Amino acid sequence: MPGPTFTLDRSSPVPLYFQIAEQFERAILEGTIAPGERIDNEVALAQRLGLSRPTMRQAIQVLVDKGMLVRKRGVGTQVVHGKIRRSVELTSLFDDLSAAGQKPRTEVIAVGKIAADDDVARELQLAKGADVWSLERLRFVDRQPLAHMHNYIPIDVVDLDSFDLSETGLYAHLRASGIVMRVARQRIGARGASVDEARLLGERKGAPLLTMQRTAYDNAGRAVEYGRHAYRPDLYAFELTLVDR
Repeated sequence: MPGPTFTLDRSSPVPLYFQIAEQFERAILEGTIAPGERIDNEVALAQRLGLSRPTMRQAIQVLVDKGMLVRKRGVGTQVVHGKIRRSVELTSLFDDLSAAGQKPRTEVIAVGKIAADDDVARELQLAKGADVWSLERLRFVDRQPLAHMHNYIPIDVVDLDSFDLSETGLYAHLRASGIVMRVARQRIGARGASVDEARLLGERKGAPLLTMQRTAYDNAGRAVEYGRHAYRPDLYAFELTLVDR
């Protein structure tokens, strides 16, 4: 691709690599370069702009670190969608993406009843082996896999067989069923991708993933949902506001 037009001020104290990265970022945010579009390789860009290859590589790396470009073996360097920043609130990913003007798509991998293992039983305050709904989904944004989600719900809370979970978020269905969620306990972490997660999210085995575990409670204090989710960190971030007490 020809790419955007760059203007370099070689007399400026601002490093050339940073000038390039800044203008590349502006072109991506303004839509001049579309998500999924490939950019020229470092050698071609360096020659076109009269820069050294290390300078161009440094500029590209700035945008890779920001999650705006991704290097893929055999494909080259591609523009990805701007990272989705999610406030840590009691909302669903589907709701947050929709509110941000995105167009989420969901692939339901599996839904059915299973016997709760130790972890699920503890989080949902049930006896081990109790029947629970198990829901596994893959969430996409802009045709890219964003999150692998696994949720567990007590069978007396709602009937998941009656919902079309490929079109609407889980929390929307829970609210429509009269479930009022008031509070949740949430843990955010990171780990390497398993073989299955790597396949589903288009990553390599062991690639770093953001993780979130959440147990939500209704207004009576009953545990109504437990989720274990994994996210691609190049497309996703959790955002918190900290207040000095």
